[in-house]
Amino acid sequence: MNDLVRLNLKTLEKYISSLYGSKVKFISAGQLGGKLSKLSTQLKGFGYGKPYLLEFKVGKKKKKVVLETMKKDSFGHEYPWDRAQNLIFAYTTYNKLPKHVKALDVGVFTRKGLLKSLGDYEEFFILMEMVEGKEYYHDLEEISRRKSLTELDLSRCRVLSDYLVKIHSKKKNSPELYKRRIRELVGHGECIMGLIDNYPENLDFITQTELNQIERKCVEWRWKLKNKTYRLCQVHGDFHPWNILFQKGTNFRVLDRSRGEWGEAADDVSSLTINYLFFSIQTFGKLEGGFKDLFELFWENYLKKTGDEELLEVVQPFYAWRSLVLANPMWYPTLSYEVRRKILNFTSNVLTVEKFEFKNVNSYLNPIN
Repeated sequence: MNDLVRLNLKTLEKYISSLYGSKVKFISAGQLGGKLSKLSTQLKGFGYGKPYLLEFKVGKKKKKVVLETMKKDSFGHEYPWDRAQNLIFAYTTYNKLPKHVKALDVGVFTRKGLLKSLGDYEEFFILMEMVEGKEYYHDLEEISRRKSLTELDLSRCRVLSDYLVKIHSKKKNSPELYKRRIRELVGHGECIMGLIDNYPENLDFITQTELNQIERKCVEWRWKLKNKTYRLCQVHGDFHPWNILFQKGTNFRVLDRSRGEWGEAADDVSSLTINYLFFSIQTFGKLEGGFKDLFELFWENYLKKTGDEELLEVVQPFYAWRSLVLANPMWYPTLSYEVRRKILNFTSNVLTVEKFEFKNVNSYLNPIN
């Protein structure tokens, strides 16, 4: 598969026109987040894995859509059908989740550079609505700079916790699906084993022996969790600050639902709250100040409104998974040795406790004796 596609303007116009049932007129296009430019006969530099913003008119109405593909990687997306599964899943489920950006179509690029839904494909893509907003991680960076909280910071934390309370309230009776999600937590290419396999060797902050021990503990946790099938609920699957777009005040939208429509609530809770800890360690060396307040507020609000105290007995391997992402230099190449070690100490420690003490997080940052 080539990384670049020669995307012809006429081909693109024909495809978009077929979606809207009317002739469209393109205005501009460009890589999302970059500079838009007027279209020539070719959309230069269009590459797999790079989202492109397309502007056009349908009659007198101006439209903005995002054209996106997935790029081949070593996290279980090696084959075209792996990537097709993810994009078909996205198209099928994005529109079912409250506040999620809308998927407008799913299709493939053929070897001739045509766009169509199925058939002689080379790669899949997804077309989604364009939504304005600012990723939530910008809020966390600002908190780190000023080392204090505003009322808006507290309100946004509550509304995100409330959002998970709402979506997790939708349950599903499917024991085998819950077991699959717990199995994938450990063995999927995007999850624990896949992440461990993508840690470079000969690192100064972790050994292969320690990674082996973490993996073994996670396998033990799989056996603790896999029969808790009554916990299966609606999830986002990748609920972290880079996938949350805040608009004005507490209005927000979410992006990139991942890995399944149903799963374990601990997945979403750990995915967001680990980032309060992550930013705090980089700022204070531990969970401290405003980040501690947000971490505890999120947990307290969620537990009070769901009554799901058992969450504290199942979240451990999910925290381990998210911690393995944060400590990996593949994703965060500039972190200091001290930050990585505290994250990995947290990983190893939470896997040893039967109940997660969310008000005693700093005790998990010390090395295991």
